[in-house]
Amino acid sequence: MNKQSTSQPLTLDFPHWPPDFANRYRHLGYWQDQTFGQMLRHQAKEYGERLALVGGDQRWSYRELDLRADQLAAGFKSLGILAGDRIVIQLPNIPEFFAIFFALSRLGALPVLALPAHRQAEIQSFLIQTNAVAYIIVNEDWNFDYRGLARQVQPQCKFLQHVVVVGEAEEFHPIDRLYLPATTLSEPRAEDVAFFQLSGGSTGLPKLIPRTHADYLYSVRISAEICHLTRDSVYLVALPVAHNFPLSSPGSLGTLYAGGQVVLAHHPNPDDAFVLIAKEQVTITALVPPLVLIWLEATATRHQSLSSLQVLQVGGAKLSFEVAKRITSTLGCQLQQVFGMAEGLVCYTRLDDSTEITLNTQGRPLSPADEIRVVDDYDQDVLPGEVGNLLTRGPYTIRAYYQAPEQNRRSFTSDGFYRTGDRVRLNPSGYVVVEGRAKDQINRGGEKISSEEVENNLLAHPAIYNAAVIAIPDPFLGEAICACLMARNGAELEAEQMKGFLRGRGLATYKIPDRFIWLTVLPQTGAGKVDKKTLQTLLSNAIADL
Repeated sequence: MNKQSTSQPLTLDFPHWPPDFANRYRHLGYWQDQTFGQMLRHQAKEYGERLALVGGDQRWSYRELDLRADQLAAGFKSLGILAGDRIVIQLPNIPEFFAIFFALSRLGALPVLALPAHRQAEIQSFLIQTNAVAYIIVNEDWNFDYRGLARQVQPQCKFLQHVVVVGEAEEFHPIDRLYLPATTLSEPRAEDVAFFQLSGGSTGLPKLIPRTHADYLYSVRISAEICHLTRDSVYLVALPVAHNFPLSSPGSLGTLYAGGQVVLAHHPNPDDAFVLIAKEQVTITALVPPLVLIWLEATATRHQSLSSLQVLQVGGAKLSFEVAKRITSTLGCQLQQVFGMAEGLVCYTRLDDSTEITLNTQGRPLSPADEIRVVDDYDQDVLPGEVGNLLTRGPYTIRAYYQAPEQNRRSFTSDGFYRTGDRVRLNPSGYVVVEGRAKDQINRGGEKISSEEVENNLLAHPAIYNAAVIAIPDPFLGEAICACLMARNGAELEAEQMKGFLRGRGLATYKIPDRFIWLTVLPQTGAGKVDKKTLQTLLSNAIADL
């Protein structure tokens, strides 16, 4: 017997946009009356047998993706999954991710998009916080057994009724048995919550970000236009498929919206990605800065042709100028900088921008309705061109996290602006220049230092492969500056050599790191960014020996 869901729909569980804002966004055409399920249905009719997804040995047309979504929606319904139910999805880059995503959209159930790197603490938190009734996983990936993880969390989650597995399922539901004949469904409204994304989690467990069909599809649609996607575009998903950047900026969803082809890489390393670029004639992909460094280095020893690649997007963290200027000459493609957040705001350098703009800024907002303010620590607007804290609101920027009242009071102003936590300045043309994270500042004896500024200077040294600058406790200064470095070809240098190099670049004395540590690897978050919180934890017990 199917156990019926006891969770409730979430359309009213968080503050929506105020009516005057919502009415304006609808009137101006930003929000349209279309859901994700309806978008796929339209694309299947428009493009039929045209190739939509490539992953491993699977090659799905638009028609097949649409059919699979219908069949899985029927299968999920047969389990008793209802509209409004929350479903935690934790999958690698496989085509089934999309069949499941669109199936749940048609059912009105709400995916919670976890990353493959999440483990018990995060997954259990998502399941409990959302009262999730189902957890969808792959059986194994990269020597990790997700079924074992499911066994760990299941007893702690009283609402969890079903674990669905792509692959060998053992005691759980195999996804292949849920492809049932399509049935009539009552689809959600465009302004209903469609799914949950996750915040970066830099202050603890990730927060839940509710996105509606209307607001997210607006971002997808305009992103596809800005990035000149067409039916001839071939987008490589190198980053985790559920992450906001490769999902919607313009990402896989933007590519499907344009009628193009999505190629899924099992891993972003050059061994996998370069082969796929050459084989599938990939035209556009997206990376975070640490992966850019790996790709740039790999060109010297790899022989696959990357000539089809037209655009490399870089986002997730600020790209060093020293690295940015190497991309076109080394990879033979155009750089597009992307700055944004899963909470909403997305900025792009445009493909017809000057080289100076592309190398030195992180772009301008995608929408004319994006409102941005740059303010001081008292929420007063700074003078034009000055550095301050970035606030934003608009037709695709959320008004609150889900079930996080304390965080919402800190993260949103009383008039609905989201506090991004980024320190930025605006150039005269309205382009954003990211100067660092507010929490990424180091307060060294009262002097405020941007970690990213110091990192940018360190990365100009030919012996340095990657760099992360963090604060470490200091009994006299409060915080001292520690540079964690990866050497190129093992070429570690003495601290005085590094200090001399930075002085030679004109870096202020108080910004020069107090300590230099050489590491073989810098820890990364699930989204591929350098995990500075983990770095600080790893070093905290060894500070006295540095």
